[in-house]
Amino acid sequence: MLYLGVNIGGTKSSVSLGKVIEGELVDLKRRHERPTKDYSYTELIHLFCQDMNQMLDDNDVSKSDVKAIGISCGNPLSSKNGTILSPPNLPGWDNVPIVDMIREEMAIDTYLCNDANGGALAESMFGAGKGVDNMVFLTFGTGMGAGIMANGRLVEGASDSAGEVGHVRLEDQGPVGYGKRGSFEGYCSGGGIAQLARQWVTEELQMGREVDMLKEHTIDELSAKIVCEYAFEGDPLALAIVDEVAYHLGRGLSIIIDILNPSRIILGSIYHRSGVLFETRMQEIIEKETLIFAREACEILPSSFGESIGNVSAISIAAYYAKQECK
Repeated sequence: MLYLGVNIGGTKSSVSLGKVIEGELVDLKRRHERPTKDYSYTELIHLFCQDMNQMLDDNDVSKSDVKAIGISCGNPLSSKNGTILSPPNLPGWDNVPIVDMIREEMAIDTYLCNDANGGALAESMFGAGKGVDNMVFLTFGTGMGAGIMANGRLVEGASDSAGEVGHVRLEDQGPVGYGKRGSFEGYCSGGGIAQLARQWVTEELQMGREVDMLKEHTIDELSAKIVCEYAFEGDPLALAIVDEVAYHLGRGLSIIIDILNPSRIILGSIYHRSGVLFETRMQEIIEKETLIFAREACEILPSSFGESIGNVSAISIAAYYAKQECK
């Protein structure tokens, strides 16, 4: 079965073509990425359709061979109405009926889902969560969101807001994430790690100490990637920042483990690249905070897909919802 996917990010977007045979994603082709903010939403959606048509032509595939199109995009959105509802990373995308727009131009069944839920579907169907009925996928990238699979079905909630774990407050004070100081996203996201790095580096400078990370970078350039690179090299300050993040990652995961009792938790992006830095401290906290029978039933793994997760998510959205329609 063939599916088309549209992955919409705040920085870049792309379309893909995936072939699924007997539950396996056997082929995934991606067309070149487009800078999202260079276009209005009407222009970009039209370009998505052009790119999908070109991809079909390039691969000698007719529209009748494509079962469905899946769209992955950040919240807020309405999967039921097929509408994007003003995501903070997509300024100007206000109440965009993207499903109707693409379905009208492509004449193929089209489905919309948020990126965290799409990630959960991707891992559940084709990745580290395959064969497991109860699992949670955490983005752990620019932000922190969760997609939840319970008894083999995606949990979406009454308003597509199930899994917004980044909004959970872990401390009264701390870095800001999801508009809330001390939140899970504030500590465990690319933006949160950058905030911690700038704060702790500033404190070191105020005490007259030299900071190795500033030998090649300005304080405003500090990012999760830079912190992890220096931590791998044994930099004491970078390791201290990572320890703080890992502590709160353990606390956040402990809440998820005790409430949802998943068989697997799969962490994307930052953990996919640098999980070894966080694992020991994270597990120490989980050991202290969780119920033993819930903890022993849960395995924590990095994402199978890394930077391709968005494209696989879009294909997975198409495959999952097309299957639901057939039931």
